[in-house]
Formats: sequence, C-alpha cells, structure tokens
Amino acid sequence: MANVGFVGLGVMGSRMVKRLLEAGHAVTGYNRTKSKAQWLVDAGMKWADTPRAAAQAGEFVFSMVTNTEALQAVTTGADGILAGLSANKIYIDMSTVSPSTSRELAKQVESKGTQMLDAPVSGSVITLEEGKLSIMVGGNRSALERARPILEGIGPKVTHVGGNGLAVSMKIATNLSLAVQMLAFSEGVLLAEESGIPRETAVEVLLNSVIASPMVKYRGPFVLKMPDEAWFDVNMMQKDMLLALEMGRQLEVPLPTTAITNQMLTAARGMGLAEKDFAILFEALARMAGNK
Repeated sequence: MANVGFVGLGVMGSRMVKRLLEAGHAVTGYNRTKSKAQWLVDAGMKWADTPRAAAQAGEFVFSMVTNTEALQAVTTGADGILAGLSANKIYIDMSTVSPSTSRELAKQVESKGTQMLDAPVSGSVITLEEGKLSIMVGGNRSALERARPILEGIGPKVTHVGGNGLAVSMKIATNLSLAVQMLAFSEGVLLAEESGIPRETAVEVLLNSVIASPMVKYRGPFVLKMPDEAWFDVNMMQKDMLLALEMGRQLEVPLPTTAITNQMLTAARGMGLAEKDFAILFEALARMAGNK
C-alpha cells in the first residue's frame, strides 16, 4: 500500500480517492473548498491545507482539476504541488488540459529530480464507480510501471500512449466525439419525436440499435430525465472542444463536426444551461426547433 497525495476532489477526483481508500492506500487530499471533501475525511482521508502539503505527504502525487488555468494555480507558487515535490516521487496529472502546458509542466517536475505522467481517463462517474474506467498515460514507461498498481486501483485498463503530453492529446481526441455523438443522438430523438413517435420509444429503439455506443447508452436516457448532478457539464465539455479545435488548427486537421457541436454548446450556454450535463444538448436543440 502507498502514501498518496491527491489535489482536486471534484466529481471525479473525489470518487477516485474513495477507490484508493477502499484499496487500502493512505491518502492525503486537498480541495479548494474543504466542505466538499468532508465525506472523504470521514472515510479516512487525511486533509492537507495546501497542494504543497498534499504533495509532501505522498510518494505518488495526483491532481485532477478543471482546466489549464486551475492546473497552473495548484502547481505553481510557494504553496503549489511543485514546491512539495522531491526526488523519487511520481507526479500524475489526470486533468484534461493543453498538451503544451502539460509538457512544460513535465519539464519543471523533472527539474525537481522526479517524473511526471499525464494520465487522463476515459469514462464517467458510473464507469469509475463500477471499476471500469480506462486510463491513458503519457510519460516515462518505467515511471508508469511504478505507478501502475496505484492507477489500476482507479481503473483496470491502463495504456501507455507515448511521451509527456500525448495522453492529454489522446484524451482530447476522444472527448470531442462524446459531444458530437450526443448531438447526433439528440437530432435522431428529436426528429422521431416531431414525427409523432413518443420520446421514450425513440430512445429505447436507438439504445438498442447499431448507433448505441457505450457513451450513448450511458447518456441517452438523460434526454428523458437529467441527473441531479452533472457528470460533465456544458462548460467542461466546451473546454475540451476548444482544446480540440486548437489542436486542429496547430496540426492542420479539419474538425467540422467538432466545430458545429461547439457552436451548439455555445447556444446551450446562451440558454442558461451551462451547469447542466452536456446531454442538455437535446434541450438546446429542442428549443431551437420551437419545442419548449
């Protein structure tokens, strides 16, 4: 069992810590809002007052934050993760951020005498809770092998994709398809409904058809009833779509469906739906069709 430091205890990060605690690891965690992590403290997690303190406490140090700016906030400065790292620790960032920022951070970590892995995940709250999460990893392979038992405590499928920054690139390439699929699914449901087929029937048919990817199976039912807590809200999804579009420009790769879906996310935000799960794309589309 290992000593683990964990920074960022949001929807996904908190559940990752829960799995690590259940596996027997000693976890010291930090979150910007302590009250949101109280249930983890009650479950045995030690509290750290700063990201630096969490990093000092762990042989393996994790971060899972919302975006590039948040990652810079928790890693830099006197109280940041970098200040708490020392030789032979392994720092693992699971956030979805700019690949160039991730690579630059890896260089700063290396200057501390240790190594960084970027290790974003593919899956959602339900796949994490069911122990089915997939983790893609960028960075030194020997560092990954040291960290593998810890990572497999979070998700059973751990795949090395290359050097630092490449796992984040792979995650962005994966995530753009989530929103694109959700929009296409929503179009199909709405078209069926407007033709006279009950929405429930349309959803049932599509979820048992050839278009029913794992993502569609998890989120398709949300067009009937949205979850009380967003698994991945509109703002977070649009952040990933913008990262994809930025990569597309840099690499000269056309991303037409990503661009269109990004505009629909902007429309959803304009309708006041930014904090809803991105499956709210269906409602945005329905409103545009005059279906209130």
